[in-house]
Amino acid sequence: NLLTHCNAGWLATVDWGTALAPVYAAVAAGIPLHVWVDETRPRNQGASLTAWELAKHGVPHTVIADNAGGHLMQHGRVDLCIVGTDRTAANGDVCNKIGTYLKALAAHDNGVPFYVAAPGPSIDFALASGREIPIEERGAGEVTHLSGLDGAGRVVEIRLPPEGSPAANPAFDVTPARLVTGIITERGVCAASREGLAALYPERA
Repeated sequence: NLLTHCNAGWLATVDWGTALAPVYAAVAAGIPLHVWVDETRPRNQGASLTAWELAKHGVPHTVIADNAGGHLMQHGRVDLCIVGTDRTAANGDVCNKIGTYLKALAAHDNGVPFYVAAPGPSIDFALASGREIPIEERGAGEVTHLSGLDGAGRVVEIRLPPEGSPAANPAFDVTPARLVTGIITERGVCAASREGLAALYPERA
């Protein structure tokens, strides 16, 4: 049982993607598995994109509320987590979709391995740590409103909180390297550290 957050499959990076590549490789090798798919509020990339990809690929999966991951880990229903990364600092800190940090904390507390799939271009050796990564603040409407299909298959938008309630919408968060079991790259798996990344990318370190 694997848990993933947001979308890091072939819709995001073509071919097999990053975080979903091990899933597709396992399926191709005949290894049975099941994927817990975080809905990934507020834009629901997990529920709408990752779930669609997995369904098209015939991979058993279940969409869960973002807040359910910790509970599943507490009860032994998650064997490992694999997420993607939008930007990785030289020390192994990773910046990914908002909510990733909370999954890493829950995984660490429950002894669940937490891996990050990072393509080489996402590693920025000019950044000493994740503290230097600017976090995008997106529009409040992504939080206050939700789009989906009605019974007739039409796209509709609804408002969730009452009128006048403000909303904050940081789009990403930073997971410290200490919470990352390992970083999966196209050159192999390494420790989430400057030394680990430099060993795989000596020409850039």
